[in-house]
Amino acid sequence: SPMMAPDEPTYITLDFEQGIPVVEVDKSKLDAISGFAPHQGVVALASEKEYCEVEDILAIAAERGEKPIIVIADGITDPYNLGALIRCAEGVGAHGLIIPKRRASGLTPLVSKASAGAIEHLAIAKVTNIAQAIDKLKEEGVWVFAAEAGGTDYHESDFKGPCAIVFGSEGDGISKLV
Repeated sequence: SPMMAPDEPTYITLDFEQGIPVVEVDKSKLDAISGFAPHQGVVALASEKEYCEVEDILAIAAERGEKPIIVIADGITDPYNLGALIRCAEGVGAHGLIIPKRRASGLTPLVSKASAGAIEHLAIAKVTNIAQAIDKLKEEGVWVFAAEAGGTDYHESDFKGPCAIVFGSEGDGISKLV
């Protein structure tokens, strides 16, 4: 295709059914749109991920006729780590993720990028208090496991029932209260 002037974007429809427009722009525009994060020459604009409630995650499992598998991020601050956790949770078929409202990474564009698209397929609840959310899960019959160094090897653990797995922060691990 012929070279285009930087101030004259070309609009192309990528998918006629979906109506997704593609705009060709120069690298400086992509840098600005991405917040100067690495973008590999492509940036997609999407609406912000909406949070759900813990009850919604349990309802997803019930709808599918499955026992709940829930991942709980207790204070993960690095957006790349949270994105990787989302990617892994979605990959193993978890029904949802619970994150805290404070002192942790929220669903930022870097988290979205690190999740490699998995963020769009996983229900995510943001709660004020992780310990209270765990108590609520226990009341619903969910067994809660903590991923901690020195514990029982996960190969020897029984995850066959409804379960939630808590992953702690990068430096301090799982909080004492949790």
